[in-house]
Amino acid sequence: MLLTNAELEGIRSGKIDRTFRTWKRATVKTGGTLVTRVGLLAIDEAAPIEREAIDEFEARRAGFDSLEKLFERVDCGREGRIYRIRLHYAGPDPRIALRNDEQLTQTDVEQLKQRLARLDAHSANGPWTERFLRTLATSEGVPAIELAQTLGYEKDWLKPNVRKLKALGLTESLQPGYRLSPRGEALLAALDREGKRSKPTRE
Repeated sequence: MLLTNAELEGIRSGKIDRTFRTWKRATVKTGGTLVTRVGLLAIDEAAPIEREAIDEFEARRAGFDSLEKLFERVDCGREGRIYRIRLHYAGPDPRIALRNDEQLTQTDVEQLKQRLARLDAHSANGPWTERFLRTLATSEGVPAIELAQTLGYEKDWLKPNVRKLKALGLTESLQPGYRLSPRGEALLAALDREGKRSKPTRE
């Protein structure tokens, strides 16, 4: 569910506590959360509502000056029912604290290695996660299309997969490009230490 910058700021300030969508099937659910640019939003309710039940108060709480402007959003040409989504600001993006956590235990490292291995195993392009992270270590801020060309991937494939690494706290988005997070740097350092220990020593 996409929200405008004005809506996000209104939700964060408490001026907006609901939004409306026309859906065949709801894309959010009651009790769920939504990670956005301003932080984490909690979904208090996502339920169908009759058009006749939407009044001026509902419109104002959704950030609209009038009911007519709200219905311009609702009457978007899509098929389905009108849903009212009540929501509130629930705090900062939890990924921020995660990506700044560079104190990795051995358990953390093993769990991250397992997560990366699963991403590699499900990729049509073969193992890519560590290669991408190591490339990113020297390619901070490189636009996604250039980064994809360097790695030999399609941009449309790369971007959603980078989001999976971001969800693990290993990368951060820039404008343009990406960079390793402190957590990502700590993981690569741990992998390097493991690699050195695994190399045979000469007599």
